[in-house]
Amino acid sequence: MSITALKIRGQAERDAAHLPGLLLRAQHLANGVLLGEHGRRRPGSGDDFWQYRPLYDGESHRMIDWRQSARGDDHFVRQHELKSAQTAQLWVDQSASMRFSGDPTRATKSDRARVVALALSILLLRVGERVGLSDGTLAPSRGARQIQHLSNRFETDTTQDYTPPEAGALLPNANVVFISDFMAPIEPVIAAVGYATDRKATGVLLQVLDPVEMQFPFTGRTIFQSIGGSLHHESLKASDLKEGYLDRLETRRAALRDLCQRTGWQYHCHITDHTAQSALLWLYHALGDGAQQP
Repeated sequence: MSITALKIRGQAERDAAHLPGLLLRAQHLANGVLLGEHGRRRPGSGDDFWQYRPLYDGESHRMIDWRQSARGDDHFVRQHELKSAQTAQLWVDQSASMRFSGDPTRATKSDRARVVALALSILLLRVGERVGLSDGTLAPSRGARQIQHLSNRFETDTTQDYTPPEAGALLPNANVVFISDFMAPIEPVIAAVGYATDRKATGVLLQVLDPVEMQFPFTGRTIFQSIGGSLHHESLKASDLKEGYLDRLETRRAALRDLCQRTGWQYHCHITDHTAQSALLWLYHALGDGAQQP
């Protein structure tokens, strides 16, 4: 079987041309996720009402909401939401390697990463958080205009085969999202996560891979070529490469998991034959869990 990445890339780009706009698809994805706001809310001294809860033993009767309590036999306390505006900063890998898809009917890694990142941004902006980019090209901000700015930047490709995470503009205590296939050398990833941790930022690594990259289904004569064209390898018996490739892939995934465990970050591998919604849900709740850690 002879397969070239250039043929796959060409077909993927032709199919992508018929897809609706990134912003439209991201809004549709965000609207289809019934999250509510509770995953990212905590009681505190803010002005916005959150919920009623029972009066606990030992608490002052001055805390009782008598109007709500008059509806039954129990005493209730009116809780307000803690006003602690959070900041999320994202980096989405836009290198050539992300434009791979092993099936012309399946989204490229880049397309999946972008639509999930933009949908996540929409959800975060809806609950009042500031969202920006970790490379400093878009400062964290709120509002509908920020969604359009993010969409514009996510639609920009680079010609490099691989690019490292950019963390130079991270703010202290930010929630950080790095989305990539993480196929490039891991040292810059370690450095970026370490820099973020030094600034007391918490975050997540979302690795996006195509099923072909997880399975390595190649046999016989096969030409392997990077999307950017800088790497080229021809094998007469590709099946001989499978074990070594899969071992290296698992070693990389294990290194990413270990990095996150050591720094308090979270790691998840998303395969593009799974739904975009599953990646979005994981990201949203992972950020909520991280944001509520002491």
